Amino acid sequence: MKTLLFLLFTLSFVNAQSSTSSDTSLIVVKDESGLSDDEVRMRAKKEDKTKQTKVSASEIVKSIDKSGNVNISHVQEKWEDLSPTPVKYDWVKTKSGEWFKGKIEALFNNKLEFDSDEIGLYVFDFDDVVEIKSYNIINVNIENLAEFPGILRLKKNRVRIIQGNNSYEFQKRDIVSFAPNGERERNFWSGKATIGLDVRRGNTEQADFSAKVNLQRRTATSRLTLDYLGRISSKESVETANDHRINQKYDRYLSRNFFWTPLFSEYYSDVYKNISHQLTLGLGIGYTLIDTKKTTWSFSGGPAFLYTKYETVSLDKELSISSPALEFSTKYEIALSKITDITYDYKLTYTDVEGGKYKHHMLLTLENKLTSWLDFDFTAVWDYILEPETAEDGALPLNSDFQLLVGLSVEF
Repeated sequence: MKTLLFLLFTLSFVNAQSSTSSDTSLIVVKDESGLSDDEVRMRAKKEDKTKQTKVSASEIVKSIDKSGNVNISHVQEKWEDLSPTPVKYDWVKTKSGEWFKGKIEALFNNKLEFDSDEIGLYVFDFDDVVEIKSYNIINVNIENLAEFPGILRLKKNRVRIIQGNNSYEFQKRDIVSFAPNGERERNFWSGKATIGLDVRRGNTEQADFSAKVNLQRRTATSRLTLDYLGRISSKESVETANDHRINQKYDRYLSRNFFWTPLFSEYYSDVYKNISHQLTLGLGIGYTLIDTKKTTWSFSGGPAFLYTKYETVSLDKELSISSPALEFSTKYEIALSKITDITYDYKLTYTDVEGGKYKHHMLLTLENKLTSWLDFDFTAVWDYILEPETAEDGALPLNSDFQLLVGLSVEF
């Protein structure tokens, strides 16, 4: 089992790395000037300072007071229009006029992930961001055009990407996604881990352990997700539940709404549903139907291959089977308030009778933010299989399996 999990993870990671380096579907407009990152930053700094280098004669005339003197405050920039100079940190300004200092992690689905020493890892609605001054080199994916690495400047709806000898201007609405052009692999990763533990001693001895882990690797053109969900339960020192599920999905952005999935996979094991090992491998396409400030809704799916090895079967059945499959999934996220989000994740798989004919996996999560990095989550899980396999002793697993996971979640 450990070998299978390792191979599954390695396959997904290698696919992400190779696709990032070899996929030529998106043109990259590289900086060919030969200047260092610090030299590019100096150029961006000079451009910032030359925004208002001249004052017209008419502006000077308008600023003359009754005494015949020029009121210098009338021709200077207002203090609220001034902005910080990026030194070691990226800067982000919101509609409220507040500036935040930290590091840009990624922009995807109109959500800007920003890491700050003061507020921790925080997600801004991109519509609420009115200005960005990056210190780090950012890879910006412009819709239906190319990827541009450079120093990022955003003011209201105008975007500038500054390279050594060139700068490029676009509209804010043209941005599909962006991420730092980091030298460290860690810069591309983020995640969330939820742990639940319930131990009882006395008249009843019972222990329930559950875990949910979500990892994401994001670049300006791709997204790799790795999800784990598992539980182990015992009562009176007798095990009553032991199931584990690992999902992998690698997406490549084609435009703001379309993406394709070179590889999605799932490993599942539940001895109490007579499933020793189950592996799904497939590919597909996807579309983001809704992408607003508070709501995102996407669909994806495609053909797949399903392999299942059962714990036991009746004498006339094979212990393991392989079959073609068709998988469909949807994910819906809505922000109910500044501290409460709801996520609905649903996946169904059609296959032949030997593979169960039809099965689905559903998660409904209510996230309650306690701090910038700590949440209190409720997750309802519903697994269903239309034709479960009968065990050797004639026992038939139930079609449905329900779970309610309650626990603290740490974002990193």
